[in-house]
Amino acid sequence: MNSTSLKNTLITIVGPTAIGKTALSIQLANHFHADIISCDSRQFYKEMSIGTAVPNKEELAAVKHHFIQNRSVFEDYNVGAFERDALQTLDQLFLKNPIQIMVGGSGLYVDAVLKGLDYFPEVDTKIRTELNLQLEKEGIKKLQEKLKKLDLETYNTITIDNPQRLIRALEICIGTGIPYSTFKNKPKTPRNFNSIKIGLNADRDIIYSRINQRVDIMIENGLLEEANKLHQYKNLNSLQTVGYRELFSFFEGVFTKEFAISEIKKNTRRFAKRQLTWFKKDTETLWYDFQTEKNEIITKISDKINSF
Repeated sequence: MNSTSLKNTLITIVGPTAIGKTALSIQLANHFHADIISCDSRQFYKEMSIGTAVPNKEELAAVKHHFIQNRSVFEDYNVGAFERDALQTLDQLFLKNPIQIMVGGSGLYVDAVLKGLDYFPEVDTKIRTELNLQLEKEGIKKLQEKLKKLDLETYNTITIDNPQRLIRALEICIGTGIPYSTFKNKPKTPRNFNSIKIGLNADRDIIYSRINQRVDIMIENGLLEEANKLHQYKNLNSLQTVGYRELFSFFEGVFTKEFAISEIKKNTRRFAKRQLTWFKKDTETLWYDFQTEKNEIITKISDKINSF
């Protein structure tokens, strides 16, 4: 493959949590001599390493990674800022190599880089803080009812049991006085690279087993200690995350330790289901079983790159 004649191409690896995206991304990056852009919306944060399953030292040393533990939970960082930063980084990386890799399970962040975001005006950050407090005190149902009154279209289309999506829609509705849905689906800026999406999947029982095993390993590796250090900051948006919320409830005496761990597993399984629902919407994604031989995937990618 003559790199001088190739068009800029971003290979993106998606799929549910614990399916093996990191391992494949490193294999592909080594084959194509590429860097890796991480688009996991929680691996940005350096205080959250165990609970977000960041690549280990050996994996990070094998390939140059970007957007891994480069932020603090105390910084206000969102998908719009990530879109800007990722595109700037890719522009620089494409100068060195026309093939680059992106990997992650955060569907909105993947779409931000590949397609562009809908534009939303800035709103007062106090609104989000107040909504998070209401979530904590009154539960998610109150917020769902509020969104239903303010923006029925969004209520019927977003994942209504995802507190982050719910609060994001509400803060726009409240901060602008205009429904969140009115800002959606406007024309986007075209990208200056081609895109190939590789999806990894497995039977549901296998995914669930891998998730349960990963949670057990996180606990063994010190997730309780990591979460305990962050407990006092639990209202930060970055900490509204599976694996931390459940342990905060344990620290506060609401859950037993065993129940908190079982809730982490259950909520992670639900998260994996939502991930697959999101990624399956893109009919251009090339899906493979997680045990597929690397060379089979590389051959398919190479054929597509040469066809551009």
